[in-house]
Amino acid sequence: MKLDHPVIPLLGRLMMSYIFATSGIAKVFGWSGNVTYMSTRHLPMIPMLLAAAMVIELAGSVCLVTGYQERIAAFVMFWYATAVTVLFHNYWASSEAMAGMQETHFRKNLAIMGGLLILAYSGPGKGALGQRADSRG
Repeated sequence: MKLDHPVIPLLGRLMMSYIFATSGIAKVFGWSGNVTYMSTRHLPMIPMLLAAAMVIELAGSVCLVTGYQERIAAFVMFWYATAVTVLFHNYWASSEAMAGMQETHFRKNLAIMGGLLILAYSGPGKGALGQRADSRG
């Protein structure tokens, strides 16, 4: 099976961006619930952090889907996902009842972070917006 069709990288970027886009949209429409949830972690400047998360998720998703500045977006999203994973899915500090679910989220996020690193390294693939002719992707 040959996977060198130009639609393959686009499909991968769409699949990768889905979780971030839907999460960003949920932050827009569920602002107060997200503030309440974030307050359980005793974070400072929650509205500013939530706004930054929303921008990273939505703008990053647009960049991943279109391929425009995709390497930068993937790198920023990698570090964002790292922070979210450690702060919100720290299963080692969870109650016994929650530890299994948090560990699953932690492992899922590691996989997403791996995909983001691959995108940051390899680029968006053929047909992406803003792609230079001499780029690797």
